[in-house]
Amino acid sequence: MASSTLNPAHPLAREAPARRPQSQWVMVFRQLRRNRGALVGLAIIIFMVIVAFAAPLIAPYDPLEQVVADALKPPSPEHLFGTDDVGRDMLSRIIYGGQITLRVGLISVTIAGTIGTLLGIIAGFYGGWLDTLIMRLIDILLAFPGLLLALTIIAILGPGLFNVMIAVGIGGIPSYTRVARGTTLTVRERDYVMSGRVTGCSDLRIMFRYILPNVLPPLIVLATVGVAGAILTAAGLSFLGLGAQPPTPEWGSMLTNGRTYLRQAWWFTMFPGLAVMVTVLAINMFGDGLRDALDPKLRR
Repeated sequence: MASSTLNPAHPLAREAPARRPQSQWVMVFRQLRRNRGALVGLAIIIFMVIVAFAAPLIAPYDPLEQVVADALKPPSPEHLFGTDDVGRDMLSRIIYGGQITLRVGLISVTIAGTIGTLLGIIAGFYGGWLDTLIMRLIDILLAFPGLLLALTIIAILGPGLFNVMIAVGIGGIPSYTRVARGTTLTVRERDYVMSGRVTGCSDLRIMFRYILPNVLPPLIVLATVGVAGAILTAAGLSFLGLGAQPPTPEWGSMLTNGRTYLRQAWWFTMFPGLAVMVTVLAINMFGDGLRDALDPKLRR
């Protein structure tokens, strides 16, 4: 009598190995690897961060050292990016300026993202008069153009790099609040949020454990692109003389100093302008790729 047990080598006896469900971040990483633009942008960002943090080791000269005899020298093997109107090495100042510019962008976005996310989650979670109050305050901020709002805040606080960070951060709060509120309104009706309420979880626990993880993906994309916007706004304020004050090597203030010498010293404004352009372009390229990777509708 034939045995009822199948041979282990028989195809029917082989069971397909169970596949573990991939986490969202693994899928995001795989999607990013397929986006060449995002990879190029990320590579440029990493390079600029490394250069900025290693400025004391890389910069050939002291960015504040003035050698009047070398003023407005064109690019040469001795000074690759030339010198400014008081003989300071432009390459060294641009390298050190990367530290300041990246710090301004990150701190401004941190201020805007933290406050805006908290306000948006609170408004969307509780609703009612609290939602109305928060969103009317956000509407007041949205009534001012971003740069005009920053100028108003700096007029109150006074010029300076730290005040620029605060002004740019406050100007970015409405965007994060609106995104966080919209996502919270959708998530708060989900089953797992309702089960958390039934089991007696506090409001704070529900907001940070169940709602915040769902709010983070769109906010991460917004923050990535927001860094580029903060850098441009801060550079514009410094260009107007309201940001970093001399002799701080900040890209916007370097553009201000060089506009007087546009005809006889083109390198004075060209290299700081290129630094701003390349940085903002790289961040936007990475932000677009991150948006495509995090949005299920845009995944291929």
